[in-house]
Amino acid sequence: MRRTIPHTALALVGLTLVLAGCGGQSGSGKGGSSSVSSSPTPTTSPASGPTSSPTGCAPASALSVRDSGRTVCLAVGGTVRISLDGTAKRPWKPVTVKGSGLQATNSGFVLQPGDASAAYKAVSPGKARLQSTRPLCAAQTGRVSCLGLQEWWVTVVVR
Repeated sequence: MRRTIPHTALALVGLTLVLAGCGGQSGSGKGGSSSVSSSPTPTTSPASGPTSSPTGCAPASALSVRDSGRTVCLAVGGTVRISLDGTAKRPWKPVTVKGSGLQATNSGFVLQPGDASAAYKAVSPGKARLQSTRPLCAAQTGRVSCLGLQEWWVTVVVR
């Protein structure tokens, strides 16, 4: 006799795996490096400055993993710096930009394997999406690994 598993149970198991991050990271010495945002909010992180404007666009000059899914504003002439803390086994891909208004500039050095660092200068009014990905699970030789990706993205409105 064949027994079926209800769809809600499968969804719960899948959600648990995503939230657990396939074991996650602990003791890496870097804060916030494996957070997963379930719903983007228009508020700023403490390092980014004041709260959002009535348009839902918050000013920002520094972005981290915690900012994923946000929309931020940047004045023409301003610079935004991105610093994503990763690990050698769960490295971030280089940050890419799609859209208009931003131009890549020198971001400095990446000192830790797996980190991604980028900087963009606001050169004209426009809207751009910054993004990067990294594996959800650390790759281990001879072991099954999940194929999931953690996605990071921020929309930048240049005014």
